[in-house]
Amino acid sequence: MDSKFDAETLSRLAGVLDRQDILDCLTRFSRGMDRFDRELFLSAFHADAVIAAGPFVGGPVELYDWASALHDQGQSATHHNLLNVTYDIAGDTAHTETYYLFVGRNRDETNWIAGGRYIDRLEKRDGAWRISLRTNAVEWSGLVPTLDIPFTDIPDIFLNGTPGRGQGDPSYRRPLTNLRDRQIP
Repeated sequence: MDSKFDAETLSRLAGVLDRQDILDCLTRFSRGMDRFDRELFLSAFHADAVIAAGPFVGGPVELYDWASALHDQGQSATHHNLLNVTYDIAGDTAHTETYYLFVGRNRDETNWIAGGRYIDRLEKRDGAWRISLRTNAVEWSGLVPTLDIPFTDIPDIFLNGTPGRGQGDPSYRRPLTNLRDRQIP
Protein backbone atom coordinates (compact mmCIF):
# COMPACT_ATOMS: atom_id res chain seq x y z
CA MET A 1 0.00 0.00 0.00
CA ASP A 2 1.45 3.34 -1.03
CA SER A 3 0.24 5.68 1.69
CA LYS A 4 1.56 8.47 3.85
CA PHE A 5 -0.29 6.94 6.79
CA ASP A 6 0.50 3.78 8.71
CA ALA A 7 -2.12 1.09 9.30
CA GLU A 8 -2.94 2.34 12.80
CA THR A 9 -3.59 5.88 11.55
CA LEU A 10 -5.77 4.61 8.70
CA SER A 11 -7.74 2.47 11.14
CA ARG A 12 -8.24 5.45 13.45
CA LEU A 13 -9.35 7.64 10.52
CA ALA A 14 -11.87 4.98 9.46
CA GLY A 15 -13.19 4.99 13.04
CA VAL A 16 -13.56 8.78 13.01
CA LEU A 17 -15.47 8.59 9.72
CA ASP A 18 -17.78 5.91 11.16
CA ARG A 19 -18.43 8.06 14.24
CA GLN A 20 -19.22 11.07 12.05
CA ASP A 21 -21.57 9.05 9.84
CA ILE A 22 -23.34 7.74 12.95
CA LEU A 23 -23.68 11.26 14.39
CA ASP A 24 -25.06 12.47 11.06
CA CYS A 25 -27.62 9.64 11.22
CA LEU A 26 -28.68 10.59 14.76
CA THR A 27 -28.97 14.24 13.71
CA ARG A 28 -31.20 13.33 10.74
CA PHE A 29 -33.68 11.78 13.19
CA SER A 30 -33.82 14.95 15.31
CA ARG A 31 -34.00 17.41 12.44
CA GLY A 32 -36.49 15.25 10.56
CA MET A 33 -38.82 15.21 13.56
CA ASP A 34 -38.49 18.92 14.35
CA ARG A 35 -39.00 20.02 10.73
CA PHE A 36 -41.69 17.37 10.04
CA ASP A 37 -39.48 16.14 7.21
CA ARG A 38 -40.65 12.55 6.78
CA GLU A 39 -37.98 11.58 4.24
CA LEU A 40 -35.14 12.93 6.39
CA PHE A 41 -36.56 11.28 9.52
CA LEU A 42 -36.93 7.88 7.83
CA SER A 43 -33.38 8.11 6.42
CA ALA A 44 -32.08 7.66 9.99
CA PHE A 45 -33.58 4.15 10.25
CA HIS A 46 -33.34 0.87 8.43
CA ALA A 47 -36.81 -0.05 7.14
CA ASP A 48 -36.96 -3.08 9.49
CA ALA A 49 -35.87 -1.11 12.58
CA VAL A 50 -37.71 -1.49 15.89
CA ILE A 51 -38.22 1.55 18.11
CA ALA A 52 -39.49 1.54 21.70
CA ALA A 53 -40.45 5.08 22.77
CA GLY A 54 -42.94 5.63 25.59
CA PRO A 55 -46.11 3.70 24.76
CA PHE A 56 -44.94 3.15 21.16
CA VAL A 57 -43.19 -0.01 19.96
CA GLY A 58 -42.98 -0.43 16.20
CA GLY A 59 -41.22 0.54 12.98
CA PRO A 60 -39.94 3.85 11.63
CA VAL A 61 -42.90 4.68 9.37
CA GLU A 62 -45.39 4.08 12.18
CA LEU A 63 -43.16 6.04 14.58
CA TYR A 64 -43.06 9.05 12.27
CA ASP A 65 -46.85 8.97 11.80
CA TRP A 66 -47.48 8.63 15.54
CA ALA A 67 -44.85 11.12 16.75
CA SER A 68 -45.51 13.81 14.14
CA ALA A 69 -49.26 13.73 14.92
CA LEU A 70 -48.50 13.85 18.66
CA HIS A 71 -46.12 16.81 18.25
CA ASP A 72 -48.41 18.61 15.79
CA GLN A 73 -51.34 18.32 18.17
CA GLY A 74 -49.35 19.23 21.28
CA GLN A 75 -46.64 21.67 20.23
CA SER A 76 -46.12 24.55 17.82
CA ALA A 77 -42.33 23.99 17.86
CA THR A 78 -39.99 21.26 19.10
CA HIS A 79 -36.24 20.90 19.56
CA HIS A 80 -34.71 17.45 19.94
CA ASN A 81 -31.20 18.46 21.08
CA LEU A 82 -28.47 15.82 21.03
CA LEU A 83 -25.79 16.06 23.69
CA ASN A 84 -23.13 13.53 24.77
CA VAL A 85 -22.74 10.52 22.48
CA THR A 86 -20.76 7.38 23.30
CA TYR A 87 -19.87 4.90 20.58
CA ASP A 88 -19.09 1.20 20.76
CA ILE A 89 -18.31 0.15 17.18
CA ALA A 90 -17.51 -3.43 16.20
CA GLY A 91 -17.33 -3.93 12.45
CA ASP A 92 -20.68 -3.05 10.86
CA THR A 93 -22.55 -2.86 14.19
CA ALA A 94 -22.46 0.04 16.63
CA HIS A 95 -24.09 0.70 19.98
CA THR A 96 -24.56 4.30 21.03
CA GLU A 97 -25.91 6.13 24.03
CA THR A 98 -27.00 9.68 23.24
CA TYR A 99 -28.10 12.09 25.94
CA TYR A 100 -30.90 14.37 24.74
CA LEU A 101 -32.75 17.46 25.83
CA PHE A 102 -36.25 17.86 24.39
CA VAL A 103 -37.92 21.27 24.47
CA GLY A 104 -41.39 21.95 23.12
CA ARG A 105 -43.47 25.12 22.84
CA ASN A 106 -46.89 23.74 23.71
CA ARG A 107 -50.02 24.91 21.93
CA ASP A 108 -51.32 26.27 25.26
CA GLU A 109 -48.21 28.56 25.32
CA THR A 110 -46.43 26.60 28.07
CA ASN A 111 -42.95 25.19 27.54
CA TRP A 112 -42.21 21.53 28.16
CA ILE A 113 -38.70 20.25 28.76
CA ALA A 114 -37.56 16.66 29.16
CA GLY A 115 -34.28 14.82 29.25
CA GLY A 116 -33.16 11.30 28.71
CA ARG A 117 -31.10 9.02 26.52
CA TYR A 118 -31.49 7.34 23.17
CA ILE A 119 -29.92 3.90 23.38
CA ASP A 120 -29.36 2.63 19.86
CA ARG A 121 -28.00 -0.26 17.88
CA LEU A 122 -26.94 0.88 14.44
CA GLU A 123 -25.93 -1.26 11.50
CA LYS A 124 -23.89 -0.34 8.47
CA ARG A 125 -25.66 -1.82 5.44
CA ASP A 126 -24.71 -1.02 1.86
CA GLY A 127 -22.20 1.49 3.22
CA ALA A 128 -24.73 3.49 5.28
CA TRP A 129 -25.10 3.65 9.06
CA ARG A 130 -28.73 3.63 10.21
CA ILE A 131 -30.58 2.82 13.40
CA SER A 132 -31.80 -0.78 13.62
CA LEU A 133 -33.01 -0.72 17.25
CA ARG A 134 -33.81 2.24 19.52
CA THR A 135 -34.87 2.44 23.14
CA ASN A 136 -35.83 5.84 24.52
CA ALA A 137 -35.07 6.28 28.22
CA VAL A 138 -36.93 9.37 29.48
CA GLU A 139 -35.37 10.36 32.81
CA TRP A 140 -37.01 13.65 33.77
CA SER A 141 -39.60 16.15 32.61
CA GLY A 142 -41.09 19.48 33.62
CA LEU A 143 -42.57 22.81 32.61
CA VAL A 144 -40.52 25.99 32.42
CA PRO A 145 -41.86 29.56 32.69
CA THR A 146 -43.18 31.04 29.46
CA LEU A 147 -41.90 34.35 28.15
CA ASP A 148 -42.72 36.17 24.95
CA ILE A 149 -40.56 35.10 22.02
CA PRO A 150 -38.02 37.93 21.66
CA PHE A 151 -37.66 40.30 18.71
CA THR A 152 -41.04 39.56 17.08
CA ASP A 153 -41.82 43.30 17.25
CA ILE A 154 -39.00 44.16 14.81
CA PRO A 155 -40.68 44.93 11.46
CA ASP A 156 -38.25 43.05 9.19
CA ILE A 157 -37.40 40.16 11.56
CA PHE A 158 -38.94 37.50 9.31
CA LEU A 159 -37.54 38.70 5.96
CA ASN A 160 -34.96 35.91 6.09
CA GLY A 161 -37.75 33.42 6.77
CA THR A 162 -40.17 32.44 9.47
CA PRO A 163 -39.18 29.54 11.71
CA GLY A 164 -41.53 26.63 11.23
CA ARG A 165 -42.06 23.00 10.50
CA GLY A 166 -41.61 21.78 6.98
CA GLN A 167 -39.41 22.86 4.13
CA GLY A 168 -40.57 26.48 4.36
CA ASP A 169 -38.23 26.84 7.36
CA PRO A 170 -35.23 29.08 6.56
CA SER A 171 -32.83 26.17 7.18
CA TYR A 172 -33.91 24.64 3.84
CA ARG A 173 -33.30 27.78 1.76
CA ARG A 174 -30.45 27.40 -0.73
CA PRO A 175 -28.48 29.42 -1.13
CA LEU A 176 -28.98 31.00 2.26
CA THR A 177 -29.00 34.77 1.81
CA ASN A 178 -29.67 37.79 4.01
CA LEU A 179 -32.63 39.97 2.99
CA ARG A 180 -32.53 42.31 5.98
CA ASP A 181 -30.91 45.74 5.90
CA ARG A 182 -27.74 46.25 7.92
CA GLN A 183 -28.55 47.67 11.35
CA ILE A 184 -26.47 47.91 14.53
CA PRO A 185 -28.65 48.60 17.61
